[in-house]
Amino acid sequence: MVASTSTELVFLTAGALELALCPSKGGSIARFDFVHADRRTPILRGCPGIPANVLEAASFPLVPFVNRIASGSFTFRDRTICLTPNLAGDASPLHGQGWLSPWEIVSATPREANLRFEHRSGEWPWSYAAWQRFSLDEDGVEVELGCTNLSSEPMPCGLGQHPYFHCTSATRLRTDVEHVWTIDERVLPVEKILASGRFDIRDARVCGLDLDHGFDGWGGSAEISDPAWPFAIHLSSSDANFFQLYSPKQGGIFVAEPVTHANAALNVAESEWAQLGMRVLAPGEGMSLIMRLVVGPPLKPV
Repeated sequence: MVASTSTELVFLTAGALELALCPSKGGSIARFDFVHADRRTPILRGCPGIPANVLEAASFPLVPFVNRIASGSFTFRDRTICLTPNLAGDASPLHGQGWLSPWEIVSATPREANLRFEHRSGEWPWSYAAWQRFSLDEDGVEVELGCTNLSSEPMPCGLGQHPYFHCTSATRLRTDVEHVWTIDERVLPVEKILASGRFDIRDARVCGLDLDHGFDGWGGSAEISDPAWPFAIHLSSSDANFFQLYSPKQGGIFVAEPVTHANAALNVAESEWAQLGMRVLAPGEGMSLIMRLVVGPPLKPV
């Protein structure tokens, strides 16, 4: 398929799995379902058709940074960068440009699709090309997100994915993390502490935790299960050392994000970026993140 823009969904199928992509809404996944014996069970929270906006999608890409830039301003090599807020009610811009832009369909087959988004310098004063490869098999989906610096100057860069999951009081998240950042009223990091007490997510009932926190020392994988589901979900990414968990107090959904850098990493000195996961790409250099969602048999109670 020749590169094109589309307002339609792109469907991939493999065995009992069906993935619907929405290139026009941030290169997002509209839904990801398990279909068996005429029963459709959502693997990710999604919507029945084209999302009205990207926040109704099942998952979307984070590029070229993840989470927040405090008050939309940071300094990079004696240059101050100022960005306009991009989410109503939040003074700190989130997640870069990719999630709010249409993506091109580069190619699509029944089991694989490739999307591309190109940003030209503006408020974010670097040009870059982002791409996604979705590869579906009978066990799950692999999503590869990449970014290449098209500018003649070095560019800060970070990547992530933002998958939403349904949850009930019985839904469990099992994952290993070492530390968590406490947050202020603006959802910006304050203090790095051990991930214990309410932040212990080694085996947590994940719904309604009232968390919107970043963790580091992530082990690179997570198990998500619920007794009502005919499957368990194994989320993994060997490219992400950081993990963001959003579990609103009202419950119903949560977000488990594999990300390459910590929240608001751009707001600290560049000398600290490496330990916070923020990369600087030379002209022509790229980076990528692979997220894998495996849909397997239900987990046994522990």
